[in-house]
This record gives sequence, C-alpha cells and structure tokens, in this order.
Amino acid sequence: MKSAKFLFALMLCLSFSGFTSNLNAQQDKTKVFLITLDGLRWQELFTGVDSVLVHTKSFTSNPKQLEEFMSPTSVQEKRASLMPFVWNSVVKMGTVYGNRHFQNKVNLTNKMWFSYPGYNEILTGKADDERITSNSKINNPNVTVLEEYQQIAKRPYASAAFGSWDVFPFIVNEERSGVYVNAGFEPANHQALSPEERLLNDLQQQVPSPWSTVRLDGFTHQYAKAFIKKYHPDLVYIAYGETDDFAHNGNYEAYIKATHNTDALLKELWELTQNDDFYRNQTLFIITTDHGRGTVPIESWKSHGASVSGADQTWIMIYGAGVEPQGELQNQGQFYANQIAPTIRKIMGLENKGVDQGFGKTLDIRLNHTN
Repeated sequence: MKSAKFLFALMLCLSFSGFTSNLNAQQDKTKVFLITLDGLRWQELFTGVDSVLVHTKSFTSNPKQLEEFMSPTSVQEKRASLMPFVWNSVVKMGTVYGNRHFQNKVNLTNKMWFSYPGYNEILTGKADDERITSNSKINNPNVTVLEEYQQIAKRPYASAAFGSWDVFPFIVNEERSGVYVNAGFEPANHQALSPEERLLNDLQQQVPSPWSTVRLDGFTHQYAKAFIKKYHPDLVYIAYGETDDFAHNGNYEAYIKATHNTDALLKELWELTQNDDFYRNQTLFIITTDHGRGTVPIESWKSHGASVSGADQTWIMIYGAGVEPQGELQNQGQFYANQIAPTIRKIMGLENKGVDQGFGKTLDIRLNHTN
C-alpha cells in the first residue's frame, strides 16, 4: 500500500514538474487575450450615448440614471465618460478601428449578421454561410484558432474560452478541440478548484439571470480571472454578452450601463496581466464584436440580422505587447472581422491560412516585438 501511494505521489510530482517546465518555456512568448462585447454598436463606442434613444421612454424609463454619460458636451468627452478605459488608455497604447465618421470601416464578411456566424468568422478567419446559418447548438465543423493552438501546445490549458452565452461550447467545439470552455451556466469543473471558484459555482446557482441561455457577465469575468491566475493560458477568449441581451430587451438604460461596466472589466483584465510575471509586457489584447445593430428605423437598434441595415458594421481594438500605437484610425479604408484570426495565427506562430483559401488578411498592427 505504501509503495502504491509513493508511486502515485511520484507521478503527480512528475506531471506537475512537466507542466511547470512547459509553463516556463512559454514565458517569453506573446500571449493573446481575445475579447468580444456581444452586439455593442460602433455608434456608442465612438460617439457615446445616443441622445434619441436615451430620451425615448419606451427604451429608457429613467434618463437621469444616465446623466453622467449625457452631461459632457463634446463627442470625445461623451464617449470617454461611457468607456473611460478605452478612450483614456487603450487609444494611447494601441489602435482602434471602425469609426465610420472618419472613413474607417470594419464589417463582417458573413451574410447572416447574427451571433454564431459572427463568432465563427472571428475565431476561424472565414465566414461559413453554408453551414453556420443559425444560433442552434451544433458543434462547429470549422477549427478555431483556440483549437489550433491547443493542438500544438505542449501543455494542458494552453488555450481557454469563457462566455456568458451557453452556445459557446458548440462554437468552440469543446468535444473535439480539447479547449477548456466555461460558458452559459456551466460551473468550473477543472481539477483542484479554488475556494473562489467553489463560491462562484454556488452563487451561479443562487443568483438568477434575466435570461434562460445567458448568465450575467460578472460570472464569466470572475471564472476567467480565477482560471487565468491558476493555469496561465497563452491564448484566452472571453465573450461578454450583456450588451446584446439588454438591447434585445429594448432596455437602453441597461445596455449603456452594461457597456460602461464592461469597459471596467477590460481595465481589470489589463491590470491583471500587468501584475503577473507571466503576462506582463507579453500580452496582446484584441477586442471586437460579433455584429452591429440597426439605427433606422429607431426600433432596429434592438435587432440585427441580414434584414437590419447596419448590422454588419463592427469595430476592432488592439493594444498591448509590441503594438506600435496608431490611435484612432482615420481615412484608412476598409477592414473585416475575418482578419482577426489570421492575425492571431501570425502572432501565435500557427500555420498561415491564406486569402486563396478564403481567409482574411492579417491586420497590419505594426508589432515591434517578436517571440
């Protein structure tokens, strides 16, 4: 019995030693945090609160609740009050794409203009309008960059995905990919849960969500943070969902508050990486959205899809390790959501999938740091 226990302990030590060795080998490689804010319009990102929507009673029951975002007079002040981290920090250390007022456009290439097709395009670099035609819980036949990286990585949990929507295990194809996914109302289920994760598992059961298929973003955020601090994945995907779901509810007040809150979550993740030796000065952030929303008629701000004008209009932000800051791009033409995955492939040393195969081009983010 003592021999068996000794052998088991030895195996655990060797396994941990191998994990630690591989972790140390990754120390000087660029890491990537890909983050999506579901359905956040470029209009709010670049110009702040919409004065028409905020004064429409059917969408905003108490405009005074948004007074702090409405009182600034200039567009620059309005948007900075809504998303202070983006407009006081990100724009100074990175590049922001998609302000159509400055002739800088980002669009989807898929023709569906809703979530699953948008996430597939972002995560694979190629639209699939033949097979990804709904938000049904069908395992993605396409391979995401998360899966590609996990397959070549020499350690477990090299990539991981966290989402508020319960379709993400299927979008990432958790069954096939080997990528750790925590999404929807799933509890943390990896080995050796921390006290924090056990508490999150309990709270998630006890705190009701307004929606049947989407949990509150605070849970997604905290699950991601706990996992990141423990396992230090090289490639992290976090998908926040409240902006889209409050918009579908027609609740502009909650949509704006969710936008402001998510900006604070982005700041917290940035600070987490800058206070961690594994990530500090080695982490690139890419922030985007899966689709846009309508503007005219006014009711269409709640919706998206192929029938909604403007629902293919999105945006991208890139900042962090090695990025030469370009600020808010102006007069730089057209970009697409399918350029995100090819850019990640280039950064992470994955096999290139060229334009001749239907994939997007890499973004020219002017990296001055190499692995």
